[in-house]
Amino acid sequence: MSNVTTVPRPQRWQTPFGDMSDVDVERVMALQPFAGMDRSRFVAPMTLDGIVRHDMRVVRYRGGDIVVREGDYGNSAFLILSGRLRAILPPGLPSELLGRAPEEPRSAWSALSQLWRNPKMPEVRDAARYARHGRAGDPGDDERTGIFMQDLPRVLDRYETITMQEGELFGEIAALGRTPRLVTVIADGDAELLEMRWQGLREIRLRDEAFRRHVETLYRTRSLHGHLRATELFRHLPAEVLDAIADETLFETYGNFEWHASYKRFAADPPEVRLAREPVIVGEGDYPDGLLLIRSGFGRVTKRFNHGERTLRYLGRGGVFGLAEILDNWQRSASGALDATLRAVGYTDVLRVPTATVERHVLNSMSAADLARVSRTVFLPGQGEARPEAGAAPIAAASTKQMDPELLEMLVDYRFVNATAAMVINLERCVRCDACVDACAQAHGNNPRFVRHGVRFGPIMIANACLHCADPVCMIGCPTGAIHRSDRGGQVVVNDDTCIGCATCANSCPYDNIRMVEVRGADGRFIYDETTRQPIRKATKCDLCLDQPGGPACQRACPHDALARIDLRDPQQIAEWVQR
Repeated sequence: MSNVTTVPRPQRWQTPFGDMSDVDVERVMALQPFAGMDRSRFVAPMTLDGIVRHDMRVVRYRGGDIVVREGDYGNSAFLILSGRLRAILPPGLPSELLGRAPEEPRSAWSALSQLWRNPKMPEVRDAARYARHGRAGDPGDDERTGIFMQDLPRVLDRYETITMQEGELFGEIAALGRTPRLVTVIADGDAELLEMRWQGLREIRLRDEAFRRHVETLYRTRSLHGHLRATELFRHLPAEVLDAIADETLFETYGNFEWHASYKRFAADPPEVRLAREPVIVGEGDYPDGLLLIRSGFGRVTKRFNHGERTLRYLGRGGVFGLAEILDNWQRSASGALDATLRAVGYTDVLRVPTATVERHVLNSMSAADLARVSRTVFLPGQGEARPEAGAAPIAAASTKQMDPELLEMLVDYRFVNATAAMVINLERCVRCDACVDACAQAHGNNPRFVRHGVRFGPIMIANACLHCADPVCMIGCPTGAIHRSDRGGQVVVNDDTCIGCATCANSCPYDNIRMVEVRGADGRFIYDETTRQPIRKATKCDLCLDQPGGPACQRACPHDALARIDLRDPQQIAEWVQR
C-alpha cells in the first residue's frame, strides 16, 4: 500500500465562487434578505456565512456591460447592491449586439464555390476579423466582462426597457430551473451586484421559508402563468382560474443540477445501478395526489417487469404525468393508483398541481366532448402519463412502429433523450465511404465537425456530433455568449469571432462533442495572442450546416441512406427510421 497515490477527497467548498473578504461577508450578512434569516436553521458545516463566503461573489459592471443575455443558460442569480440596471423587454436586442453570429444563409453559388475556395490548411481564420471584434481568444483576467454596449443611450432609447434598482433580485428562475434567460439586462452606469451560484440559492431556499416563498412568488408572477397556459389541459381557462391554480401549484426539484459533471464516471455502470441513481418522483402503486408537469430536464417512465423495471418512454419539458389516473378516478369516483413510476433523469424540475385543484378547476369546467377528446388524444391509457406539450418528447398515441425496448433503455441511460438532432448511423448500410465526412469538411473550410464513432446498439450508432440538446449544458457559463441558440432553428452554434477559447463549453459537454482547436491565418501559420504569446484556441462543433442550403451536408451526402439527423425526443421518429 506504500506505493498507492492518495489525494484528499474533494470538498463542497474546495473552490469558492469568488474572493469574498471578511468585510464583504459582513456587508452581505447585514443586507436583506440575509439579515432577517434565522441562522440556527443553517447547521454546520452549511452555515449561512459559509454560503455567503463560498457561493457568492461581488461583481462590478460599468455602464453598457451586459450582465445577462436573453436566451443564455445561466447558473447564478443576482442581487443589486448599488447602481441601476435596465432589462430589455421582448422582442429584445438583435443577435449581433449580444455577441452572436448573424444568420445569413449562403447562396447556391457561395455553397458551390466552397469546393475550390476552401483553404488547404486546417482551421484557417481571417485574423483581421478578430481584431475588429476585439476577441482574439485570450480569456483574460475577468471572463465575466463579456460584451459591452458601445452606444448605450441610443440602444436604450430604441428598445423598451424596465429599470431595476438596489435590492432587487433577478435571474433566480433560470438559475434554479436551468432555463434560458428571459431578458437581456444591461448596466445603466456603474453598478455593483451580488452574484449567487445555484448551489447557494438551493441551500438557502431549503433552509429559509421566507426566501423560498419569495422565490416562488417571483416565479408565479413572472413565469408560471405562461407555463400553465402553454399546457393543453389549462389552455381554455380564464386568467382568474389560472391564477387560482398557480397559487396552489407546488414546486419540486429532483436529481443533480450538474449531472453532466458526473455523467461520464457513471455511464459505464450496469443499467440497474444507473437506474437506482435516478430519484423517484412518484412510484408505481402510489395514489396520484397531483398532476406533474415537467418544467425542465427529463423524466423516465418505468414499469415493473419480472424482477426489474422496464422503461416505457421519457418526458421532456412540457411533459405531463398522472392525468390518465386522475381522470379515471374522477370519472369513476375511485381511488386507483399510478400505473407507472416517474424518475428524474439527471436533473428534473417539476410542478405539482394537486389532484383536488385539477378536479375543481379543470375537469369540472370541461364538457363531455372535451373530456372525451382528452381521453382519446391527450393521455395514453395504461401508461400513467399524458402526451407532452410543445418542446417535450412527442409521443404518438397510435403507431405501427414500436421501438426496441433495449434501444429505448440505451437512449435514456446515455442521456441521448437530450438530442434534438443526433447523428444516427445504421452500420449495416454504411460502407465506410467517408462521403459524410468529406461533405462536412467541404461545408466547414475543409474541417469536419464530427467524429464517426460513438455509442452503439446493434447496428445503430450515435456518432460524436453535436446533439443540439434540448437542455444544452454547454451554454452554461460561456462568458461572451459565443455559444448560443440560433434564432432561426434553435441549433446550438458557436460565434467564432467572440469565442475567447476558455473551453468552458467543451468541458461542460457530457458527450465530448465540442473540440478546442488552434487556429491559423491565411498563410497557414498559427495565430498567437499578442499578450500571452500562446496560440489562439477556438471551440468548434457541428452547427447542423446552419448556413448551407439544403441542411446537414452529412445526411445529404450519404449514398446509402445510412445516416440521418434525428430528434431523439421523439421515440417514433427513430423507431420508424431503424425499421424502414
